[in-house]
Amino acid sequence: MSDKLDRRKKYTRMVLKDSLIQLMNEKTFSSITVKEVCSRADINRSTFYTHFTDVLDLLYSIEAEIIEEMNKSLNAFNFAKEEESIQMTEKLLEYIKERKEIFEALLENNTGTSFEKRVMDIARHFLMNRALTANIDEASYLSTFMVSGAINVIKDWLLNDHKQSPKHMAELISQFTNKGLGSMN
Repeated sequence: MSDKLDRRKKYTRMVLKDSLIQLMNEKTFSSITVKEVCSRADINRSTFYTHFTDVLDLLYSIEAEIIEEMNKSLNAFNFAKEEESIQMTEKLLEYIKERKEIFEALLENNTGTSFEKRVMDIARHFLMNRALTANIDEASYLSTFMVSGAINVIKDWLLNDHKQSPKHMAELISQFTNKGLGSMN
């Protein structure tokens, strides 16, 4: 019996998350209400409130899930090897492509949360832990530069309906990161 309840809870939470993402891709986050999310999900408000305190709580739940999955993905690779760096970036881009609607909503819709900053912090922390320099300040600036550029390239890729494959984009990001302007020759 509890297994059936767990499945229902998971389904309800999934439908609420999907409904919020759909609404975020239609309008600004600040204008979305619990009533609209419930209507879209075909769930009553009391059910919503058994799972989340408000729309922001629902958004944080979505963001936390994405962050956790990205952390797992990043930690599965050894960034010191360029081939693995490209593979890791390709896997992340595939993940983003599979969840295009979610990432567009989280990265493009001004939610008032710090999702993009948290993604940057995770990537920066990941790079800093693998920095091969004794100068922490330089490594910090370099990681900020690299991650900011990569995130903006990914946002642009999403906006252009990811015309290039994740593999191609991973190779471009790696090339830009490793060679900078020299990659344009």
